[in-house]
Amino acid sequence: MRFAIASSLDYQAFGPSTLILNIEAMREGQAIHSEAFSINPDIAHEDHVAETGNRYRRLLLGPGSYRITYTAEVETMPSHESPGDVPEVPVSQLPLAVLPYLFASRYCPSDQLARFAIRQFGQLPQGHERVTAICNWIYEHVDYLRGSSDTGTTAAETFAQRAGVCRDFAHLAISFCRALGIPARFVSAYGWQLDPPDFHAVFEAWLGNRWYVFDATRLSPVDGLVRIGVGRDAADTAFSTFFGAITPGPLSVSITPAGPADETRPWTTDAVSLSG
Repeated sequence: MRFAIASSLDYQAFGPSTLILNIEAMREGQAIHSEAFSINPDIAHEDHVAETGNRYRRLLLGPGSYRITYTAEVETMPSHESPGDVPEVPVSQLPLAVLPYLFASRYCPSDQLARFAIRQFGQLPQGHERVTAICNWIYEHVDYLRGSSDTGTTAAETFAQRAGVCRDFAHLAISFCRALGIPARFVSAYGWQLDPPDFHAVFEAWLGNRWYVFDATRLSPVDGLVRIGVGRDAADTAFSTFFGAITPGPLSVSITPAGPADETRPWTTDAVSLSG
């Protein structure tokens, strides 16, 4: 499916500052048919593609007001499977490259949540259905509440206060998965039908022989995501990181089908992989 995505970010710099952005669509698993990145006023900047596929821009700002805009037309290529056909992989057989996604990280202290995860989910049938059960538990027991958390909130804190936003739902699910020996990683994305439009956070779990995407918030269909970045947690995928005297201004995000789309169709219950 093709999507037209766009984002616009305003910043005010009060002195020499550095801004690092991660707002551009990943190339892995999706085709970018056109895109444009602009800064007003125009200034020099550098771009870099990390090993994860995340695309970063570094901007050196002087005092003044800036607007950054990004637009693209992206075709996603989701792979659909029956959930019952997607197994877990024993740790002894996991690809070495996914092992880092088993470990506790800054916002995903899986070691602190292991006892609960094992007691609540440890006896469930393994595979895609167990990760879905984790998402269901979070959806049913954690309130989606704007303003209930901040950029420093960890999964353990979300578990204790039973409230959060999309990044917190993803962090908690990742922590539960890792506690059960399932590699899991954070995904930032443009999410179709997200209301109100914003950057979205979901997660992927390594099952079978690939990454499968999940959204514990149920705010966007998992086959309606354009991925921006992946990482151990939100620290690796922040859409904006700045150093110096910078004040963020208005932010706007949009994603719309670039062709015919049926917004009334039921959201898929298939196992969906977006990572190619």
